[in-house]
Amino acid sequence: MPRKYTHINDFEKEIIEMLNEGQSLRTVGNALGFTHKEMRDFKTRYNKKQRQIEAGKVLHKKGRPCKREGELPPSIQRLDKLAQMRYTLASKERYIKRLEMEIELMRDFLSLTERK
Repeated sequence: MPRKYTHINDFEKEIIEMLNEGQSLRTVGNALGFTHKEMRDFKTRYNKKQRQIEAGKVLHKKGRPCKREGELPPSIQRLDKLAQMRYTLASKERYIKRLEMEIELMRDFLSLTERK
């Protein structure tokens, strides 16, 4: 017997619209075929992601990095230009910080081996 599985993220827009209209998680879940627990978990993940985006933090995906490194993720492309710029700036700051840490490690290594 095949398993019934639907990606809840495919229904993100519909879910958010229905919740903004004032419907409960249980009624939205019943309308779209999801359980209350699935809806609650989705709402928690969605709110966490939105808080990170508003704070300008870089969202990290699990797994192998995307080949299209220069492009913004679809979740960021939907936002306004200011949020996109914050995302880009945060990723560049993270890259600079990583390079500074590597330089510091190299300096420590060279000083321990008594090289200059």
